[in-house]
Amino acid sequence: MSNATAVMTIRGPVNATDLGVTLMHEHLFINQMREQRRTGLVNDLDMVVREVGRFTEAGGGTIVELTVAELADGAAPDPAGAHTGERAGTGWSSGSARPVANVTALAEVAARTGVHLVLGTGHYRDPYLDKAWFDQHCADQIAEELVRDISEGIPGTGGIRAGVIGEIGADKWYLSAAEERSFRAAARAHRRTGVPVTTHAARWPVGLAQLDLLCGEEGVPPDRVIIGHVDTVKAPLDYALELARRGVWVQFDNLRSRRREDLDHLSSRVLGFARAGRLDQLLLSHDLCTTADWPDEGGVGLTHLLGTVRRHLTAAGLGEDEFDRLLIDNPHRALTGT
Repeated sequence: MSNATAVMTIRGPVNATDLGVTLMHEHLFINQMREQRRTGLVNDLDMVVREVGRFTEAGGGTIVELTVAELADGAAPDPAGAHTGERAGTGWSSGSARPVANVTALAEVAARTGVHLVLGTGHYRDPYLDKAWFDQHCADQIAEELVRDISEGIPGTGGIRAGVIGEIGADKWYLSAAEERSFRAAARAHRRTGVPVTTHAARWPVGLAQLDLLCGEEGVPPDRVIIGHVDTVKAPLDYALELARRGVWVQFDNLRSRRREDLDHLSSRVLGFARAGRLDQLLLSHDLCTTADWPDEGGVGLTHLLGTVRRHLTAAGLGEDEFDRLLIDNPHRALTGT
């Protein structure tokens, strides 16, 4: 993209000033059946369209959709197109961002709701990674696939391009061999395309190891890295602040609870960032990833941040202008690098 302030969406480049309220880490269609047998398959097109419509009616503008290949296969609303690409003729392989049927469904969501959707490319984490495929492909070969998805388009989609790299991740407190190769590929693809890298770093403070590899070893500028799921790590706020001190974006994105104690905990963390002068490095999102997260099944849905969370944070002392920075200004800067 020649314009540094433009963000690539499923319908083409959009100026950052037109993105509006932006959720930086969501999954509209996803297959987590490997770990979540009862609730891990979200593939109801009409349900997704209804909820995205509620989000846009509430003032939402953009969703960053991070369901990369390993989470997207089998998550298309059309079962006939939901299988492995080479078997079903969709053109998907382990090196592509996601199956064609998944991208087609997301394009329909965007068309029916008017939402801007930014797609991710890359590879998820263990135990979802195809280790044999990673053994057979070096980091530079994998990076070529990611660059293609960003610069030319996801194969078989008619030129629909990814706008971010991720979500890529690590499942433990270290990066496995396959995860390390994925991260190196992501870093090299970033250096060629400039799009941000967004990670999964849940449960353990593995975001520091991710940062050491991406920035320390592979030369990605820290302000082009988003460390995700920082709020799920049971560590003092010092961990999140250390990430911020090293220059990256810190993301609190597991915001799927209505419980008062969880909302109070979030408020204390966000206000702690504000007091430390680091609010301009903080991002918020829901990370909807199971059927239980959607209102049809009793979950909070895509408007939780704009409603309950906003009211709780402002009642705790966060300014309305500060909340807007978290949902509008910061995401736009994170996506564009400006």
